[in-house]
Amino acid sequence: MEERQARTAFAALSQETRLRIVRLLVQAGPEGMAAGAIAEAVEVSPSNVSFHLKDLEHAGMIAPRREARSIIYSADFTGLRDLIAFLMKDCCAGHPEICAPALAAAQCKPSTGKKKARA
Repeated sequence: MEERQARTAFAALSQETRLRIVRLLVQAGPEGMAAGAIAEAVEVSPSNVSFHLKDLEHAGMIAPRREARSIIYSADFTGLRDLIAFLMKDCCAGHPEICAPALAAAQCKPSTGKKKARA
């Protein structure tokens, strides 16, 4: 990923609703979700979610696909991986052990469906 692409992705993710959409679609996995279900889940109007989906697609963070009469959106895991790799590329000034906790935290872990209590 080039710096220009990373800036576009970060700009898209810096908006609250778009960040919520990406996190929702990451949780949904490759199956993805229809725009209406996304709008309902993030509590915005269908026209508003369409605006955000277009921006996220342009940034390479999500990917649409047609299924019958619906458009299903899913996280673009390649784009997300490339963004993380961009950040970590020159990590830690030659000391990879510094980055190990961040990499371990990024490992896929199944959700238990329970939210952590705030301290």
